[in-house]
Amino acid sequence: MSPPEGPRRFAGHIAGVGSTSGVRVVLGRWHDTPLGPFADAMVERADGHRVLLAPRQEVAHFIAGTYTFDEVRVEPFAVSPAGPHGVRRGARWAVRSPSLTIDLEVGRRLPLGWLLRLVPAPVATAPAWCAVTDPVARRVLRGVRTRGSAGGGREEFYGATDTRAVVAAWGSFDGVDLGALAPLDPPARFGFSSAPPRPSVTAVVTTVVG
Repeated sequence: MSPPEGPRRFAGHIAGVGSTSGVRVVLGRWHDTPLGPFADAMVERADGHRVLLAPRQEVAHFIAGTYTFDEVRVEPFAVSPAGPHGVRRGARWAVRSPSLTIDLEVGRRLPLGWLLRLVPAPVATAPAWCAVTDPVARRVLRGVRTRGSAGGGREEFYGATDTRAVVAAWGSFDGVDLGALAPLDPPARFGFSSAPPRPSVTAVVTTVVG
């Protein structure tokens, strides 16, 4: 048996939104990862069918080995603006791929975001801190966890440092209109944790150990 790999850290933003069509989308915009910068989307249709959209095969392989999907698509995928900078009020994400087109408008910092900013980032993103905050997250935010299994004997930790509301979203998936913005409810079923029910963009460092 080969020794476990060292911790792998993915720094970026996660946006989670629901829609009146029943489609729920979790977008990742990652500026610092072992796989280089990339963006991806996890889409759950109203009928429960789960689809991963990834820009490269190695990205799809890693994500599909960490989360659960019914279908994996490797296709050109971009989220703009790109880069490591935090989102601001009034900013817009433009998501473009052959399968998914969606635009998000970012609103104000949420009360949870102000609380997260009180914790120094090196502490907030440390796996030990994520293990401490996990019981709190489970009680306060439906479907959200900060520690859990990443498959294959690995553990995953979510260290959030800020969060803002998403106040508008529009677009289509597989050519079908998504409808209006709605809560991400029921929670998405890609892994041990979902994005929060309230549509939001969260600054996060994800650490995979093992």
